[in-house]
Amino acid sequence: MKKGKVYLVGAGPGDPGLITLKGIKALERAEVVIYDYLANPRLLSHVPEEAERIYVGKKGGHHTLSQEGINRLLVEKALSGRTVVRLKGGDPFIFGRGGEEIEALLEHGIPFEVIPGVTSAFAVPAYAGIPVTHRDYTSTLALVTGHEAEGKEDSAIDWTALSRIGTLIFLMGMKNLPRICENLRKNGRSPETPVVVIQWGTTPRQRVAEGTLEDIVERVKEAGLSAPAIILVGEVARLRKRFRWFEARPLFGKRIVVTRTREQASKLVESLEALGAECLEIPTIRIVPPESFEPLDAALREIESFDWVIFTSQNAVRYFRERLYAAGKDARSLSRARIAVIGTATARALEDVGLKADLIPEEFRAEGLVAAFERVDLKGRRILLPRAEVAREILPERLREMGATVEVVPAYRTVLPEESRRALISALEEGVDMVTFTSSSTARNFFRLIEGRERLLENVVLASIGPITSQTLRDLGYPPAVEAREYTIAGLVRAILEYFS
Repeated sequence: MKKGKVYLVGAGPGDPGLITLKGIKALERAEVVIYDYLANPRLLSHVPEEAERIYVGKKGGHHTLSQEGINRLLVEKALSGRTVVRLKGGDPFIFGRGGEEIEALLEHGIPFEVIPGVTSAFAVPAYAGIPVTHRDYTSTLALVTGHEAEGKEDSAIDWTALSRIGTLIFLMGMKNLPRICENLRKNGRSPETPVVVIQWGTTPRQRVAEGTLEDIVERVKEAGLSAPAIILVGEVARLRKRFRWFEARPLFGKRIVVTRTREQASKLVESLEALGAECLEIPTIRIVPPESFEPLDAALREIESFDWVIFTSQNAVRYFRERLYAAGKDARSLSRARIAVIGTATARALEDVGLKADLIPEEFRAEGLVAAFERVDLKGRRILLPRAEVAREILPERLREMGATVEVVPAYRTVLPEESRRALISALEEGVDMVTFTSSSTARNFFRLIEGRERLLENVVLASIGPITSQTLRDLGYPPAVEAREYTIAGLVRAILEYFS
């Protein structure tokens, strides 16, 4: 059998946006992904659904698999002829044991490629507001492992030489922090030298302790910091007071649960994370096809007979398009019909298939669309309304009252994702600041998933995208503290920002 190929990919230091484009491309064609504890799990969204995912993380001395076991696993998967991505936190060649893995591959003649990653040694200080070099402070820099190979009795580190270097960065050194400080002081470094310890750098969980070689151990204890963290020693640490930017963002430190489907969560998550929040993507709905496509397919067979087509969501556009193409038709089939949508996001989804909306109401809900149609003569007009299998009836009812013939066909349905139950309860037990709801179905399913655990919401803020979703929450007994004035993702983000500021 033909041998596969192994890609050693640096995942970066934690922020999923810091992986390279080449690293993402490798993930997109992976058949097996073997990933570490420090590789952000969100990077797995780039991996094909059918790919095998294997976690081999090492945390606090507890190894899911030994390094020798990881080496054997890489060889085994590659010899089966598959494309393997070894996803490693930071960079594969900076204390990442990538060299050992390559040696195992070479022994079996397995082809490989190394895709470097952004190392935490430089990225984490940058996110803490510290340049590792600065012409006014130092032009020398050293990277040092905080713990050497297991079983070593004597340190191979030249502490005297290290003490003369401007900036020192220790990786994986939290357990040895007292010894590191002591060795540097003994070998000539001033006890007043600034030291910064940064935990979970580049992520919304980033925490920082500042001190000197004399007192940093105590400062770290007081702050309750632990691994994963880096230790930076040097005068450049003084620049943090002026240069810090990451922690200064308005939502930094806030943990927010996003209940949208994974496919639709990205814009909300990206917007909140750009403002500093830590987002937990836990969908409370899953979009699936309706029980039968026959009503929609039948309508599409006579699509040219409709005067209007109304889309109330992006999902309706998506399934309508798929069934239209499956019927051997395309956008030209709608040349006679005019199109109405609720909301700018739905209008953009329509534009992606080459269509422009003729009518977008000022108020992004069914009542707004009804008001907009009051200026249109609908007597004798045929309207097609592809939508969710279960939805509010106000729109078709009011349009019929205006004289239209309305054909409502199910284009999709929402179901409860049982797999989210454990993750949701776990997140609430750990503590979150806010839960966001973008539809009534996300709200109803959220409370079905946490049934019996509602006490976990005692100090949690609920945020709604608009009045319909808010009313659903009130009906459930949990009125939201935040409601978007504009019923869009951008409007919801603005409302959240205003609330916390």
